Amino acid sequence: MTQLRSDSRPAPDPGLVVVDKPGGMSSHDVVSRLRRYFGTRKVGHAGTLDPMATGVLVVGIERATKMLGLLALETKSYEATIRLGQATTTDDAEGETTSATDASVVSDEAIDAAVADLTGEIDQVPSAVSAIKVDGRRAYDRVRAGEEVELRPRRVTVSRFDVLERVRSAEVIDLVVVVDCSTGTYIRALARDLGAALGVGGHLTSLRRTHVGPFGLEVARTLEHLETEPTLSLDLDTAALTAFPRRDIDADESEGLRHGRWLEARGDTGVVAAVGPDGRVAALVEESGRRAAPVVVMRPAGL
Repeated sequence: MTQLRSDSRPAPDPGLVVVDKPGGMSSHDVVSRLRRYFGTRKVGHAGTLDPMATGVLVVGIERATKMLGLLALETKSYEATIRLGQATTTDDAEGETTSATDASVVSDEAIDAAVADLTGEIDQVPSAVSAIKVDGRRAYDRVRAGEEVELRPRRVTVSRFDVLERVRSAEVIDLVVVVDCSTGTYIRALARDLGAALGVGGHLTSLRRTHVGPFGLEVARTLEHLETEPTLSLDLDTAALTAFPRRDIDADESEGLRHGRWLEARGDTGVVAAVGPDGRVAALVEESGRRAAPVVVMRPAGL
């Protein structure tokens, strides 16, 4: 097992690692692995991915962990398989089957109409085994304890819900789909609601996240690769400029940000990457009134 670095060894370079998470592992499991691989405890993730799911998980290393909560990850993309004809306790393949109904009579036209109804802005009730907290406890913990959990609907946006393939087998239909959606959308709930709308029940049998915000599988690395070669997908500056709009500043302003000073506001909305003449990001700043104050200083004076 790889050990954490001793205090005498240099810390790894800060930045983001886009991990192609394997199935069967939690997001926390991935963070634990990367702490060993990179030899640092300063590792965190943005956007939890269910153990059953595979694909994009954004992980911050060292000072990049400070930008994780600011990343614009409002949009996500998935590839999934939905099985019509069976409903489960968890709305996915890891749960117990609660009902089985012959789906062979469901027409392609009916499927297309039901998919269309679940596209756009919709009110979605999250899965009862989600990580949403109910009176201070995770919903899935309450379900496992035998409690009845009722979650409120949430307004989410499903901008794309396309059926790429339909596989009919005996009394079930497997739909291979792609989904582009807003954060907070549960693909398991889409599978559940599609099956319910068609009167045959439905659940998710596979899920792969292909994009989170601007980060996709094209820059992702597997855990096997990272174990032998623990390298960043994006260094600190590239990560910031990928995720945030750019504001160019002069050398004096860059040095001031390193000491926690602020810039004059210029009308920017949201968090912006302030870039010095050397091309490096001095800080992430956000405007309030006449000031653009640093919310994350990338390389503080004295670091």
